[in-house]
Amino acid sequence: MLELGITFDFAQLVMDNETAKMIKKAVSGIPVNDDTLAVDVIKEVGAGGEFITHDHTYRNFKKEQSQSKLIDRRMRDAWLALGGKDYTERAYEEAISILENHKPEPLSDDAKANIRAIVEEAEAEYGVKK
Repeated sequence: MLELGITFDFAQLVMDNETAKMIKKAVSGIPVNDDTLAVDVIKEVGAGGEFITHDHTYRNFKKEQSQSKLIDRRMRDAWLALGGKDYTERAYEEAISILENHKPEPLSDDAKANIRAIVEEAEAEYGVKK
């Protein structure tokens, strides 16, 4: 948001959404149980064993990682080979894609009625003529 909300940037909204998703993921905590601790795998592999190629590791290694669509975590050479687009460029592309392709689901009749009631209440409170 720019200029006290008078000017708005869709790419900034997309970046803010990515940040909010990462924060939400971070504050939601990490589940701690026998499966997430891989207790059975530790017993199977043993102390000093190799866990990287174990099926459990493969199935779970990305679960607690932030899965950003916009932040590119590749090494610099790979990033440059794929065009070297920065965060802002990817955010603008995503914003344009959303604006051109997103088809929102229509509101339910109940939701429409609730919104209409809120508007009518505000119109009555502020003396807005219909």
